Amino acid sequence: MITPVVGFILSLLLTPYIGSLMRKAGIVGRDIHKLDKPEVPEMGGIALLLVLPLSLVSLLNETLAKALLIFLLFGIIGIIDDITQLKQSHKVLLSLLVSSIVISISIDTNLDILLASFELGLLYYLFAVLFITGSANLVNLLAGFNGLEVGTSAIALFFLGLITSGDAQILALTGSAVAFGFLWWNKYPARIFPGDTGTLSLGALIGVVGILGKVEVFAAFLLLPHFVDFLLKSKIRFKGRPLGRTEVLEDGTLKAPPYLSFLGLLMRIKKVKEPQLVAMVWGIETVLGTIVLLLHQLL
Repeated sequence: MITPVVGFILSLLLTPYIGSLMRKAGIVGRDIHKLDKPEVPEMGGIALLLVLPLSLVSLLNETLAKALLIFLLFGIIGIIDDITQLKQSHKVLLSLLVSSIVISISIDTNLDILLASFELGLLYYLFAVLFITGSANLVNLLAGFNGLEVGTSAIALFFLGLITSGDAQILALTGSAVAFGFLWWNKYPARIFPGDTGTLSLGALIGVVGILGKVEVFAAFLLLPHFVDFLLKSKIRFKGRPLGRTEVLEDGTLKAPPYLSFLGLLMRIKKVKEPQLVAMVWGIETVLGTIVLLLHQLL
Protein backbone atom coordinates (compact mmCIF):
# COMPACT_ATOMS: atom_id res chain seq x y z
CA MET A 1 0.00 0.00 0.00
CA ILE A 2 2.93 2.32 -0.71
CA THR A 3 1.09 3.77 -3.72
CA PRO A 4 -1.14 6.12 -1.65
CA VAL A 5 1.96 7.58 0.03
CA VAL A 6 3.67 8.05 -3.34
CA GLY A 7 0.48 9.54 -4.80
CA PHE A 8 0.06 12.02 -1.95
CA ILE A 9 3.67 13.23 -2.10
CA LEU A 10 3.70 13.54 -5.91
CA SER A 11 0.40 15.40 -5.87
CA LEU A 12 1.60 17.74 -3.15
CA LEU A 13 4.77 18.54 -5.10
CA LEU A 14 3.46 18.60 -8.67
CA THR A 15 0.23 20.58 -8.17
CA PRO A 16 1.84 24.00 -7.52
CA TYR A 17 4.11 23.45 -10.55
CA ILE A 18 1.07 22.81 -12.76
CA GLY A 19 -0.53 25.89 -11.23
CA SER A 20 2.47 28.03 -12.17
CA LEU A 21 2.37 26.72 -15.74
CA MET A 22 -1.35 27.52 -16.02
CA ARG A 23 -0.77 31.04 -14.72
CA LYS A 24 2.06 31.64 -17.19
CA ALA A 25 -0.20 30.39 -19.99
CA GLY A 26 -2.96 32.76 -18.87
CA ILE A 27 -5.28 29.88 -17.98
CA VAL A 28 -6.83 31.48 -14.91
CA GLY A 29 -10.28 32.03 -13.48
CA ARG A 30 -11.81 34.52 -11.11
CA ASP A 31 -12.51 33.29 -7.58
CA ILE A 32 -15.99 34.80 -7.57
CA HIS A 33 -16.74 33.96 -3.93
CA LYS A 34 -14.09 36.38 -2.68
CA LEU A 35 -14.72 40.11 -2.30
CA ASP A 36 -11.60 40.99 -4.31
CA LYS A 37 -12.21 38.16 -6.85
CA PRO A 38 -8.54 37.16 -7.32
CA GLU A 39 -7.28 35.29 -10.36
CA VAL A 40 -6.49 31.62 -9.68
CA PRO A 41 -4.84 29.10 -12.06
CA GLU A 42 -7.42 26.83 -13.73
CA MET A 43 -7.29 23.28 -15.14
CA GLY A 44 -5.23 22.11 -12.17
CA GLY A 45 -6.82 18.70 -12.59
CA ILE A 46 -4.01 18.01 -15.05
CA ALA A 47 -1.90 17.29 -11.95
CA LEU A 48 -4.35 14.53 -10.98
CA LEU A 49 -4.20 13.06 -14.50
CA LEU A 50 -0.41 12.86 -14.27
CA VAL A 51 0.02 11.72 -10.67
CA LEU A 52 -2.47 8.85 -10.39
CA PRO A 53 -1.06 6.83 -13.33
CA LEU A 54 2.51 7.55 -12.18
CA SER A 55 1.65 6.28 -8.69
CA LEU A 56 0.20 3.03 -10.04
CA VAL A 57 2.62 2.29 -12.87
CA SER A 58 4.41 -0.49 -10.96
CA LEU A 59 1.12 -2.29 -10.25
CA LEU A 60 -0.50 -2.02 -13.67
CA ASN A 61 -2.50 -4.96 -14.94
CA GLU A 62 -5.18 -5.09 -17.61
CA THR A 63 -8.00 -4.05 -15.28
CA LEU A 64 -6.12 -1.15 -13.71
CA ALA A 65 -4.92 0.00 -17.13
CA LYS A 66 -8.47 0.16 -18.49
CA ALA A 67 -9.74 1.86 -15.33
CA LEU A 68 -7.00 4.48 -15.64
CA LEU A 69 -7.84 4.94 -19.32
CA ILE A 70 -11.41 5.84 -18.34
CA PHE A 71 -10.06 8.23 -15.70
CA LEU A 72 -7.68 9.89 -18.18
CA LEU A 73 -10.22 10.20 -20.99
CA PHE A 74 -12.71 11.84 -18.65
CA GLY A 75 -9.92 14.26 -17.79
CA ILE A 76 -9.49 14.99 -21.51
CA ILE A 77 -13.23 15.69 -21.77
CA GLY A 78 -12.73 18.07 -18.86
CA ILE A 79 -9.83 19.80 -20.61
CA ILE A 80 -11.95 20.29 -23.74
CA ASP A 81 -14.80 21.59 -21.59
CA ASP A 82 -12.53 23.97 -19.67
CA ILE A 83 -11.23 25.41 -22.94
CA THR A 84 -14.36 25.44 -25.11
CA GLN A 85 -17.32 25.28 -22.67
CA LEU A 86 -18.96 22.15 -24.09
CA LYS A 87 -22.72 21.96 -24.33
CA GLN A 88 -24.14 19.77 -21.56
CA SER A 89 -25.56 17.34 -24.11
CA HIS A 90 -22.16 16.99 -25.80
CA LYS A 91 -20.49 16.44 -22.43
CA VAL A 92 -22.91 13.65 -21.55
CA LEU A 93 -22.52 12.03 -24.99
CA LEU A 94 -18.72 12.03 -24.70
CA SER A 95 -19.03 10.69 -21.15
CA LEU A 96 -21.14 7.76 -22.34
CA LEU A 97 -18.62 7.01 -25.07
CA VAL A 98 -15.68 6.96 -22.65
CA SER A 99 -17.61 5.01 -19.99
CA SER A 100 -18.29 2.27 -22.56
CA ILE A 101 -14.67 1.14 -22.08
CA VAL A 102 -15.92 -0.62 -18.94
CA ILE A 103 -17.61 -3.15 -21.24
CA SER A 104 -14.17 -4.55 -22.07
CA ILE A 105 -13.40 -5.26 -18.39
CA SER A 106 -14.25 -8.67 -16.99
CA ILE A 107 -16.59 -7.91 -14.08
CA ASP A 108 -19.20 -9.68 -12.00
CA THR A 109 -22.62 -8.91 -13.51
CA ASN A 110 -24.49 -9.30 -10.23
CA LEU A 111 -25.95 -6.16 -8.71
CA ASP A 112 -25.99 -6.40 -4.91
CA ILE A 113 -28.57 -4.23 -3.15
CA LEU A 114 -28.24 -4.66 0.60
CA LEU A 115 -29.17 -8.32 1.27
CA ALA A 116 -30.48 -9.03 -2.24
CA SER A 117 -28.49 -9.93 -5.34
CA PHE A 118 -29.71 -9.60 -8.93
CA GLU A 119 -28.04 -11.23 -11.93
CA LEU A 120 -28.34 -8.66 -14.73
CA GLY A 121 -26.18 -10.35 -17.33
CA LEU A 122 -25.44 -8.07 -20.28
CA LEU A 123 -27.74 -5.40 -18.81
CA TYR A 124 -25.17 -4.88 -16.07
CA TYR A 125 -22.74 -3.41 -18.60
CA LEU A 126 -25.36 -0.85 -19.64
CA PHE A 127 -25.85 -0.07 -15.96
CA ALA A 128 -22.08 0.27 -15.49
CA VAL A 129 -21.78 2.74 -18.38
CA LEU A 130 -24.62 4.87 -17.01
CA PHE A 131 -23.26 4.61 -13.47
CA ILE A 132 -19.80 5.91 -14.37
CA THR A 133 -21.27 8.65 -16.57
CA GLY A 134 -23.65 9.71 -13.82
CA SER A 135 -20.94 9.67 -11.15
CA ALA A 136 -18.60 11.85 -13.22
CA ASN A 137 -21.24 14.44 -14.06
CA LEU A 138 -22.70 14.55 -10.54
CA VAL A 139 -19.31 15.42 -9.04
CA ASN A 140 -18.85 18.02 -11.77
CA LEU A 141 -22.21 19.56 -10.88
CA LEU A 142 -21.72 20.05 -7.12
CA ALA A 143 -18.75 22.39 -7.37
CA GLY A 144 -17.61 25.99 -7.36
CA PHE A 145 -16.21 26.59 -3.86
CA ASN A 146 -12.63 26.21 -2.66
CA GLY A 147 -11.88 22.57 -1.87
CA LEU A 148 -15.48 21.41 -2.25
CA GLU A 149 -15.40 18.92 -5.10
CA VAL A 150 -11.86 17.65 -4.50
CA GLY A 151 -12.49 17.28 -0.76
CA THR A 152 -15.77 15.39 -1.12
CA SER A 153 -14.20 13.11 -3.75
CA ALA A 154 -11.18 12.41 -1.54
CA ILE A 155 -13.45 11.49 1.38
CA ALA A 156 -15.71 9.30 -0.78
CA LEU A 157 -12.75 7.44 -2.30
CA PHE A 158 -11.20 6.94 1.14
CA PHE A 159 -14.31 5.21 2.50
CA LEU A 160 -14.70 3.17 -0.68
CA GLY A 161 -11.11 2.07 -0.19
CA LEU A 162 -11.98 0.80 3.29
CA ILE A 163 -14.78 -1.47 2.03
CA THR A 164 -13.20 -2.85 -1.16
CA SER A 165 -10.27 -5.08 -2.01
CA GLY A 166 -7.93 -5.81 -4.90
CA ASP A 167 -7.78 -3.41 -7.84
CA ALA A 168 -10.75 -1.38 -6.60
CA GLN A 169 -9.09 -0.75 -3.24
CA ILE A 170 -5.79 0.22 -4.86
CA LEU A 171 -7.60 2.70 -7.13
CA ALA A 172 -9.71 4.13 -4.32
CA LEU A 173 -6.98 4.63 -1.71
CA THR A 174 -4.41 5.92 -4.18
CA GLY A 175 -6.99 8.20 -5.80
CA SER A 176 -8.00 9.49 -2.39
CA ALA A 177 -4.38 10.21 -1.44
CA VAL A 178 -3.75 12.02 -4.73
CA ALA A 179 -6.89 14.10 -4.19
CA PHE A 180 -5.85 14.97 -0.62
CA GLY A 181 -2.45 16.09 -1.90
CA PHE A 182 -4.16 18.35 -4.43
CA LEU A 183 -6.55 19.58 -1.75
CA TRP A 184 -3.69 21.20 0.18
CA TRP A 185 -3.44 23.74 -2.66
CA ASN A 186 -7.16 23.83 -3.49
CA LYS A 187 -8.55 24.39 0.02
CA TYR A 188 -9.54 27.89 1.14
CA PRO A 189 -8.05 30.20 0.00
CA ALA A 190 -7.52 28.23 -3.20
CA ARG A 191 -4.23 28.61 -5.02
CA ILE A 192 -5.38 26.39 -7.88
CA PHE A 193 -8.72 25.20 -9.29
CA PRO A 194 -9.26 21.63 -10.54
CA GLY A 195 -11.55 22.74 -13.35
CA ASP A 196 -13.80 20.24 -15.11
CA THR A 197 -10.54 18.43 -15.84
CA GLY A 198 -10.37 17.43 -12.19
CA THR A 199 -14.04 17.12 -11.26
CA LEU A 200 -15.03 14.87 -14.18
CA SER A 201 -12.01 12.57 -13.74
CA LEU A 202 -12.47 12.22 -9.96
CA GLY A 203 -16.19 11.58 -10.38
CA ALA A 204 -15.48 8.92 -12.99
CA LEU A 205 -12.96 7.32 -10.62
CA ILE A 206 -15.63 7.02 -7.92
CA GLY A 207 -17.92 5.32 -10.43
CA VAL A 208 -15.22 2.94 -11.65
CA VAL A 209 -14.31 1.95 -8.08
CA GLY A 210 -17.99 1.32 -7.34
CA ILE A 211 -18.25 -1.03 -10.33
CA LEU A 212 -14.94 -2.87 -9.86
CA GLY A 213 -15.41 -3.21 -6.10
CA LYS A 214 -19.04 -4.33 -6.38
CA VAL A 215 -20.08 -1.53 -4.01
CA GLU A 216 -22.33 0.31 -6.43
CA VAL A 217 -25.03 1.08 -3.86
CA PHE A 218 -22.50 2.40 -1.34
CA ALA A 219 -20.82 4.56 -3.99
CA ALA A 220 -24.23 5.95 -4.96
CA PHE A 221 -25.01 6.64 -1.29
CA LEU A 222 -21.79 8.63 -0.96
CA LEU A 223 -22.97 10.77 -3.88
CA LEU A 224 -26.29 11.55 -2.20
CA PRO A 225 -25.56 15.31 -1.79
CA HIS A 226 -24.63 15.46 -5.46
CA PHE A 227 -27.85 13.67 -6.46
CA VAL A 228 -29.97 16.02 -4.35
CA ASP A 229 -28.22 18.94 -6.05
CA PHE A 230 -28.99 17.37 -9.44
CA LEU A 231 -32.69 17.00 -8.62
CA LEU A 232 -33.00 20.58 -7.39
CA LYS A 233 -31.14 22.07 -10.35
CA SER A 234 -33.10 19.94 -12.83
CA LYS A 235 -36.15 22.03 -11.94
CA ILE A 236 -34.49 25.03 -13.56
CA ARG A 237 -32.96 22.89 -16.33
CA PHE A 238 -29.47 23.57 -14.97
CA LYS A 239 -29.66 27.22 -16.10
CA GLY A 240 -28.79 28.79 -12.76
CA ARG A 241 -26.32 31.40 -14.00
CA PRO A 242 -28.88 33.56 -15.85
CA LEU A 243 -31.03 33.57 -12.70
CA GLY A 244 -28.23 34.87 -10.49
CA ARG A 245 -25.15 33.68 -8.63
CA THR A 246 -24.29 33.22 -4.97
CA GLU A 247 -23.52 36.67 -3.55
CA VAL A 248 -20.69 37.49 -1.15
CA LEU A 249 -21.65 40.11 1.44
CA GLU A 250 -19.20 42.65 2.86
CA ASP A 251 -18.45 40.48 5.90
CA GLY A 252 -17.75 37.47 3.68
CA THR A 253 -21.09 35.79 4.42
CA LEU A 254 -22.64 33.98 1.47
CA LYS A 255 -26.12 34.80 0.22
CA ALA A 256 -27.87 31.91 -1.50
CA PRO A 257 -28.65 32.20 -5.22
CA PRO A 258 -32.31 32.84 -6.20
CA TYR A 259 -32.91 29.18 -7.08
CA LEU A 260 -32.77 25.93 -5.15
CA SER A 261 -29.59 23.88 -4.94
CA PHE A 262 -28.01 21.67 -2.31
CA LEU A 263 -25.52 24.36 -1.32
CA GLY A 264 -28.23 27.00 -1.47
CA LEU A 265 -30.26 25.02 1.06
CA LEU A 266 -27.31 24.95 3.44
CA MET A 267 -26.87 28.72 3.04
CA ARG A 268 -30.53 29.25 3.85
CA ILE A 269 -30.34 27.02 6.95
CA LYS A 270 -27.28 28.75 8.39
CA LYS A 271 -25.38 31.94 7.63
CA VAL A 272 -21.93 30.82 6.57
CA LYS A 273 -18.76 31.99 4.91
CA GLU A 274 -17.12 29.95 2.16
CA PRO A 275 -14.79 27.80 4.32
CA GLN A 276 -17.67 27.04 6.71
CA LEU A 277 -19.95 25.99 3.86
CA VAL A 278 -17.33 23.65 2.44
CA ALA A 279 -16.60 22.22 5.90
CA MET A 280 -20.32 21.46 6.30
CA VAL A 281 -20.35 19.47 3.06
CA TRP A 282 -17.15 17.65 4.04
CA GLY A 283 -18.83 16.82 7.35
CA ILE A 284 -21.93 15.47 5.61
CA GLU A 285 -19.74 13.36 3.31
CA THR A 286 -17.82 11.99 6.30
CA VAL A 287 -21.07 11.05 8.05
CA LEU A 288 -22.27 9.28 4.90
CA GLY A 289 -18.93 7.47 4.70
CA THR A 290 -19.20 6.35 8.32
CA ILE A 291 -22.70 5.00 7.66
CA VAL A 292 -21.38 3.14 4.61
CA LEU A 293 -18.59 1.62 6.69
CA LEU A 294 -21.00 0.47 9.41
CA LEU A 295 -23.52 -0.95 6.92
CA HIS A 296 -20.79 -2.81 5.07
CA GLN A 297 -19.64 -4.44 8.30
CA LEU A 298 -23.18 -5.37 9.31
CA LEU A 299 -24.35 -6.82 5.98
